[in-house]
Amino acid sequence: MHALRIRLLGGFRVRVGHREVADGGWRMRKSRNLVELLALAPGHRLHGGQVLGSLWPDQPPEAAADRLRRALDEARRALGPDPVGARAHLDSGGGLLALRGTPLRVDVEDFEQAALHARRARDPDAYERAVARYGGDLLPEERYEEWVADRERALHAEYLALLVELGGLHEAHADLDGAAAALRRAVAADPLHEEAALALMRVHALAGRRHEALHAYDRLAAALEHASDGTEGPGPAAQRLREQVRTGGQVRVELSGELWEGVGDTRMRSGDTAGAAAAYGSALEPAVVDLPASPGVLTPPAGRSGLRTARLHRKAAAALLAGTGEASAAEPHLASAERALTAAGGDPAEAGRLLRTRADWLRGSGRPDEALQAAEAGLALAGEHGDGDDLAAAGEALAAVHQARGTWREGLHREIERLGASADEDGRTARALDIHSCPGQYQLYGDGQAGGVEEYARRTLDLAHVRGARRAEAFAWCLLGESLLLRGRWDEAPGCLERSAHLYEELDDRSGGAARQRLAEYAAGRGDSAAAAYHLGRGTAAAEAAPPAVARHVFGRLYAAAALDAVERGEPGEAARAACAAAASAALRGECPSCTAPLYPLAAEAFAALGDPAGAAEHAAAARRVSSRSDSSAWRAMAESALGSLAAARGDPRGARVRHLAAAALYERGRQPFWAAREKALALAAHPGPAEGDRALRAGAAAAFEALGAHRALDRLRGRGPVGAPGASGTSVTSVTSGTSGASRAAGASGAPGAAVVGTGGGAR
Repeated sequence: MHALRIRLLGGFRVRVGHREVADGGWRMRKSRNLVELLALAPGHRLHGGQVLGSLWPDQPPEAAADRLRRALDEARRALGPDPVGARAHLDSGGGLLALRGTPLRVDVEDFEQAALHARRARDPDAYERAVARYGGDLLPEERYEEWVADRERALHAEYLALLVELGGLHEAHADLDGAAAALRRAVAADPLHEEAALALMRVHALAGRRHEALHAYDRLAAALEHASDGTEGPGPAAQRLREQVRTGGQVRVELSGELWEGVGDTRMRSGDTAGAAAAYGSALEPAVVDLPASPGVLTPPAGRSGLRTARLHRKAAAALLAGTGEASAAEPHLASAERALTAAGGDPAEAGRLLRTRADWLRGSGRPDEALQAAEAGLALAGEHGDGDDLAAAGEALAAVHQARGTWREGLHREIERLGASADEDGRTARALDIHSCPGQYQLYGDGQAGGVEEYARRTLDLAHVRGARRAEAFAWCLLGESLLLRGRWDEAPGCLERSAHLYEELDDRSGGAARQRLAEYAAGRGDSAAAAYHLGRGTAAAEAAPPAVARHVFGRLYAAAALDAVERGEPGEAARAACAAAASAALRGECPSCTAPLYPLAAEAFAALGDPAGAAEHAAAARRVSSRSDSSAWRAMAESALGSLAAARGDPRGARVRHLAAAALYERGRQPFWAAREKALALAAHPGPAEGDRALRAGAAAAFEALGAHRALDRLRGRGPVGAPGASGTSVTSVTSGTSGASRAAGASGAPGAAVVGTGGGAR
């Protein structure tokens, strides 16, 4: 079979081996559309009904089927004069149509893969390579087709997102000329992109180019006026910046301070704690008020006593604690923050944030009792003087201290007794309670805690009823359902999770993402992709509405459930998309590695199936980092599973089998029967072992799947599963379908998924 290369960005082109198919080779438009549609599809295959619904939506079924047969024949004729070879490239069978090539490359996938690696590398050169792979709008000759329009908008938004992020990276590296160049390209591609225009204004102002900054504002205002008939103009942030630029004075110094602090905040969200600490340090250094001596060199802003200095030192300390965890490096910043806050006359909200950071320092210094006192004092100040984010962060710090002391369960009960029903109505207090979903994962997956979670959840339910605390009741139902689900009691778990989800939704629309995620996980395990899609959509909507401090824990879990459903359906490309979207979400909101942990082995499995060892290695490394954090057989199992997929991707089937068997044993130790059985199936697929041993493995996995009602996994184990699913033969050498998922930029968030973007092939898009 020849290599097959398909270009969709900027126009349709197909190359088979060394021969390019001429435009005149496509005698029927629909034959060309058929290839385009399959090239865009996950895994490059679709059911016949999906093709009919996309290309002939208004035709009667028989007429549409006849047209599909003619289009298929014409497409094969265009792909090559050799009927056998053409049929191999465009396969049909079992109700599926599929494109194949050795290898098969599609430029959309190359662009999305480059975008993923750019975001992971956080390197301007990697971003430039990704941007260069965007060859233009998707299939401009088909732009009005429904099956093109949504994907075209998403890809264009992704291209703009990359340019804005590239501009931000150049800013962070003090290369203002490079930042302006990237942002000018974004504004040229979309004059209505206010984020890019605002960033361009800021960069010009920082470089002392006030006239160009004002000109960028005027272009944005004119574009918005033209698009909206004068009813809308630039937003408040752009208007404020324009006024600062217009009035001159200390604009440059003020903007520089905001820039460096903003860079630090961005780096903290993306997990670059060392870079964040450096940025906050730059914001504290003395500055030159005049324009920089050389173009493109950003001079750090002037340091100030008072609240701003206290805030920057506190943020630097928090970044150092989150990174190295070495208390000695953070202590000078904490001491400076405390002195500056005292000199400024104090501020209760900032004092609460500083106490929260001091609690983290005390916890890392091995002083848990003092850490508890500081965390409780910080929570009290946050509750009285802070906003919702302060209260959530303070609650998270207190939960971390309790987790370190081994008193999380008692601490949560004290919180419920203290808050009572107030968390049901007070959104700020609700966040402090919702954040406990993260330490709950340590209880569910930790060897020393998991066994007692069910009983603890039931006691928490009793306490919530006594206190009239419905939010605490919703949390307890979720924790109980999670425990039952992981331990294979699938007849009981869904009812608990449904009860939790419904309670949360009665209270507000910002909670319940964790319950919906577990319901999606259950549905995926049972083979019900439609139900998984429904719960993922509801969970994503809740996570989008949640504050960042809560959302960063939920999104990784939602993407893990989406990836599970995809690999169970035999669609590794969709699972890879979920992993890429998770990376984009993490860049925007931050990431909780322990909550995202289940995604890593599934992503490694998907990338291995797609013939991408680098992608598998990346997620195997992430799984290993999580496994090193806690005494958890389950997390170690996830790492072993990811390493098994990596071994398969690198052509080591024996090593893959050994790793998957080790993962199965660890899952059994953690009493997670579904995941243990799944690892046995992966081991069987990776490499044959002794016949008697394989029979025992297969029988054990089959018995577990049957007892759970995991019929799709059972069918696959018995050789009746979809092509490319876990347990099918070997790894497929195809091009990876990756990058952020469809609506990644449509919601206006940098590379992050929009509402209802976490999806499966069941239709959650």
